[in-house]
Amino acid sequence: MLIISLITFLISTTAPGDPVEQMLTSQTGDGSSSANLQANEESYLEKRKELGLDLPIFYFSIGQKSIPDTLHRIPKPAFRKNLSRLINDYGNWPQISDYYHNIKKLQLKLASVQRDSANATPLIQANDGVKALYIEPNPDKMDFNLEKISKAIVAAPSIGGNSGIGQELAALKSSYNEMTSKTSTWKNYVPSFKFYGLDNQYHRWFFGDKPLFSNGDGNWASKGFLRGDFGISYKDQRPVSSVLFSAVRWTFMISIISILLTYLIAIPLGVFSAKNKGKLSDGIITSFLFIMYSLPSFWIAILAVVFLCGGDYLGWFPPFFNPDLSGGFFSDFKSLAYNLILPLFCWTYGSLAFLSRQMRGGMLSVLGQDYIRTAKSKGLPDSKITWKHAMRNSLLPIITLFASVFPLAISGAIVLEVIFSIPGMGKVGYEAVVSRNYPIVFAVMMFSAILTLIGYLVADILYAVVDPRISYNSKK
Repeated sequence: MLIISLITFLISTTAPGDPVEQMLTSQTGDGSSSANLQANEESYLEKRKELGLDLPIFYFSIGQKSIPDTLHRIPKPAFRKNLSRLINDYGNWPQISDYYHNIKKLQLKLASVQRDSANATPLIQANDGVKALYIEPNPDKMDFNLEKISKAIVAAPSIGGNSGIGQELAALKSSYNEMTSKTSTWKNYVPSFKFYGLDNQYHRWFFGDKPLFSNGDGNWASKGFLRGDFGISYKDQRPVSSVLFSAVRWTFMISIISILLTYLIAIPLGVFSAKNKGKLSDGIITSFLFIMYSLPSFWIAILAVVFLCGGDYLGWFPPFFNPDLSGGFFSDFKSLAYNLILPLFCWTYGSLAFLSRQMRGGMLSVLGQDYIRTAKSKGLPDSKITWKHAMRNSLLPIITLFASVFPLAISGAIVLEVIFSIPGMGKVGYEAVVSRNYPIVFAVMMFSAILTLIGYLVADILYAVVDPRISYNSKK
């Protein structure tokens, strides 16, 4: 689970997009004034700190001597990426840092200029040049943007005459020349180890930023994945736990019912086919199940909605999952069962052929063993031989499959939940991927991985329950 959490976290840190900008959807203003620019930046930094993105990514880092241990404090991902490329090109972080801060100072000065009809276009050009410098590592393009800013300032006296803008531009050009002339690229070839301690993004995400118990009062801390805090949704800023818990009940209920139906139907069919190997009934069952297995569930679901859910055809079932749970127990049960018929059918039929075939193969291998022939020679009833002796030992392949089926109880069937509009984990996960709502995506990934581990554990326990010869105790 630790390795899975590391891989999941690594993917989350390299995912495209800026979560802070995605969450600040209520931000207004175009940054044309100094007040708006500073207010937007303060909101950005505050939200970034709230999410813990101002912390180092991991407990330590192994990199180049030229890379400082404070690069993670640069707020914008695009800015950090550009600074990393400048470090790789020049290796002199003090000069690169001065260059970056001078860009920021000039931007603030330009934002303080009162815009009018005479300076509107030059001011836009100057601001565009400044914004380009934040993300441009190419020397030719940096020269071009610096020249673009200079021409824009000269073209509008109200800009060039503003107190401090000329000095800030001169300081920027000076720091740029210092950066490009005083290179220290040799530092890129010297390895460096940096230790950050427990105050990092991974530790906060997985373990939390508080001890398991507070100072003697016995209250549980509320931070960290292990304690049920899965982060904040980028879309509506709700806790991810509340989003998932409202969806998991539907997926869990449908998946558990589907798994039970699959095993209750597939096991007897597999036993019956094995007992009647080569007969007409075996051929009919096998052919029918494999025809069903070959039909994609999403295609069957679409056909069912088109032909059985109203419109120009039969209106036997509701086209969308919308049970009325406002009545009593029996009324709610009836409405829920009515809404679940088609989803459960589409969820279940595809697994019947595979599981029944596994059960048939397991039964055939067991029925040919010596102890079955011995039981027959003793005169035991055929039903007792089949269901008590043979079936128990033939369940091992079915138990093995349980480990892969169990995670579906949480992750859900994305396509089917979208088709039937079931507000389950699959639909929530799909919408999270489309909207780049990564905390929900990675929480679903972690749950699925953890349930896979639990499935393997349960399967190992069931091995010992089904077959007494399997034991995990050391024998002397």
